[in-house]
Amino acid sequence: KNRSRRPFEELAFVRSSPGLVNSDWGPISGGLYARHFQRWLHYFPRASIHVVSGENLIRDPAAELCKEFLGLRRVITERHFFFNVTKGFPCLVKREKTGKPHCLGSSKGRSHPPVSQATYNTLRDFYRPFNFKFYKMVGQNFRW
Repeated sequence: KNRSRRPFEELAFVRSSPGLVNSDWGPISGGLYARHFQRWLHYFPRASIHVVSGENLIRDPAAELCKEFLGLRRVITERHFFFNVTKGFPCLVKREKTGKPHCLGSSKGRSHPPVSQATYNTLRDFYRPFNFKFYKMVGQNFRW
């Protein structure tokens, strides 16, 4: 979002150790889902947490949001969504016919800085053990 920032690789990796991921940087630490989920489990039982697949939410929002959870009845259907071609995401149709639809915020559907294949591979390797731990915690393999 801020074009005056340093290149992605300068922020994502520790300067003194090339290839060492900077896990303190917000965009990197935000993806450590197992750590975040573990904190939630300190306060809530696993059965009280509904994990949503972002990929499935884009592909079929009604189906992803209406999975069986806490015995709640299904009220969301396909008619509550439309696909916003500009953003590349589904948007929620407001109940009130006069209201504007609700789409994801400005941080979604934006372009991302290009990264080299080497950077991509390093980050995949870095996240792999955290992702597997998260998959085990939630009982679902997201195949990241």
